Amino acid sequence: MLRSFPRELEELRRVIEDKAREEGLDFYETIFEMVDFDQINQIAAYGGFPTRYPHWRFGMEYEKLKKQHAYGLGRIYEMVINNDPCYAYLLNDNQLVDQKTVMAHVYGHCDFFKNNIWFSKTNRKMMDGMANHSTRVWRHIERQGYETVEAFIDVCLSLENLIDPHLPFMKRKPEPARAASGSGSNAHGESDRRERDRKRDDAIDRDVTRYAAKPYMERYINPPEQLTRERDAARARAAADAASFPPRPDRDVLGFLMQHAPLMDWQADILDIIRKEAYYFAPQGQTKIMNEGWATYWHSRMMTRYHLRDDELITYAEHHAGTLATSPGRLNPYKLGVELLRDIEDRWNRGRFGKEFDECADIEKRRSWNTEANLGREKIFEVRRVFNDVTFIDEFLTPEFVDRYDLYHYRQDPTTGRMVVVSRDFDLIKQRMLFMLTNHMQPYIYVTDANYANRGELYLAHKHIGMDLDIKFAHVCLRNLHTIWQRPVHLQARIDDDMILFTYDGETQKQTKIKDDTPKPAHSV
Repeated sequence: MLRSFPRELEELRRVIEDKAREEGLDFYETIFEMVDFDQINQIAAYGGFPTRYPHWRFGMEYEKLKKQHAYGLGRIYEMVINNDPCYAYLLNDNQLVDQKTVMAHVYGHCDFFKNNIWFSKTNRKMMDGMANHSTRVWRHIERQGYETVEAFIDVCLSLENLIDPHLPFMKRKPEPARAASGSGSNAHGESDRRERDRKRDDAIDRDVTRYAAKPYMERYINPPEQLTRERDAARARAAADAASFPPRPDRDVLGFLMQHAPLMDWQADILDIIRKEAYYFAPQGQTKIMNEGWATYWHSRMMTRYHLRDDELITYAEHHAGTLATSPGRLNPYKLGVELLRDIEDRWNRGRFGKEFDECADIEKRRSWNTEANLGREKIFEVRRVFNDVTFIDEFLTPEFVDRYDLYHYRQDPTTGRMVVVSRDFDLIKQRMLFMLTNHMQPYIYVTDANYANRGELYLAHKHIGMDLDIKFAHVCLRNLHTIWQRPVHLQARIDDDMILFTYDGETQKQTKIKDDTPKPAHSV
């Protein structure tokens, strides 16, 4: 049972909201609810929503959070949901200074949710959406049985990372419309076909290798038989591409399965639910550092300037320091995010950017550089609007920042058990950090052929960008893909220096080294 919001907190909330808007934050209406520690653990186990479809993993997460709270290993101060209106939950036994800090923090999150472009395609009515998903799953349970539905949800959840987070921002060219039936439309359809063939032949002719030559040398420099062979080969490739399925490698594996796998209606509906929720949560994983850094920046600024009483200073400083605490080998998104935003603000206020500054080789001149540009506030709002964690780190992490905050490459010394610095090389540190953030260290998997070897088998490929496959999980993934596709499935992956093909046919798992005579899919990645 949610508790009513105390009058004292409501008065403070209005003051904090007004100050947040005065500072330039822009957010949806935000509704706060008071909950006790058991209720907030339940909500957190549901991913921040009060209602979700039934599944054992939510109970497992609740038990984990409950034990963390009981043994003092973790404490949830607040939760906020990306929704319109935004919903936020406050723990009822927080101290007053913590409640004010949390409300200021929440308004920072709400501003980020509304204005960051990576959240722009999310469902802003997901509170209702989650309740609708729950109703749909319960309806399937009533008809199919609890164990049957739960087992299929298990299968779908094991594949929930096989989506393309950039898909909502892509615009695909529509497939050519088929000619309508009927005598009156046949001529028109034939005309369209001839026009497409003509454009295809023109494109092929442009791609054929032809060297400039005088007329009397043309047949020697550009032999007709060689041009004919190249045209025939290009036409064959074009025909293969036109007949390939899918026409291009598809990273949205869940979407492809939902459209083309032989699923019953209730199975397709559940797969659709899992996919929609995966896309809803994806931007939160893509912007964890920025989102927490932005909220921390604003709660720190507003508390220290407007809302902190003298008798609350020590408690606030202690809790704020705990939030930003770091240790060697551990990346704290709150700390990294807020300090990098402050660094950006300082650099743009002092004009420490642009060609002239970048080319300055004088260390003392760079250190004292200050053009009084005062563009810091404008810049951090721009960063909040268009960046995600990967582009944020890639664009704004500097060697000076790494040295200032000791963001070195650490590892544990096996002899002493202590964390020691392995490398201070900036390029290596930045590369490793970007590697950790890219796709949340998940592999890139694409559907490349849904009619492999002309047998209706599913062929997927792993695009290797530094992240190896975990073979154990690859085998589980293939079994669950077979459950959905109901025909043999294959996964191509590079293991060490060899290209390996993992196969599951419904009974046995096997892996073979890909050789020159191994049948190839329609596309490669």
